[in-house]
Amino acid sequence: MEYTQMLSEYNDILLPEDVQKILQTGRNTVYNYLKKGTIRSLKIGGAYKIPKLYLLEFIYPDIEFTKEAG
Repeated sequence: MEYTQMLSEYNDILLPEDVQKILQTGRNTVYNYLKKGTIRSLKIGGAYKIPKLYLLEFIYPDIEFTKEAG
C-alpha cells in the first residue's frame, strides 16, 4: 500500500487514540512518544494533536515528505 493512501480513513489531524490504533500499541507507549517528541505533535488546550504528516515521518524516517502543491 502506498503511504499516501495508508491513513486515508483517518482525519488529517489525529488523536493519540488514533495513533494507538494505527501503530497497534498501548496508550502509555503513544503518550511517551509524544512527550519525548519521538512523534512530533501539537498541544492545543492541553490535548495532543498529531498531523498525519508527523506520524508518517515517524513510520517512514528515511522518506522526506513534502507538501504537495494543488
